[in-house]
Amino acid sequence: MYITFDELRSVKHNLPTGSVAKIAASLQIEEQTVRNYFGAKKYENGKLVDYHIQPGPGGGIVELDDTTILKKAQEMLADPVHT
Repeated sequence: MYITFDELRSVKHNLPTGSVAKIAASLQIEEQTVRNYFGAKKYENGKLVDYHIQPGPGGGIVELDDTTILKKAQEMLADPVHT
């Protein structure tokens, strides 16, 4: 899947407080891995995420190899009652 870096960051910034922890818990991964997915670069506590950024508009074009975290975040945004 392709998305701009700015769009990816926008998803993260629109999540309610505590969503990173909820996504991590539901997927049984480290919270830092979720943060790294959305553009953070702290790998000592989280895993490296599999995506590639190419120069371009909107902060660059991101090719996501696995959209599981993004889909979970989008579900939370679509249904804020369950966040």
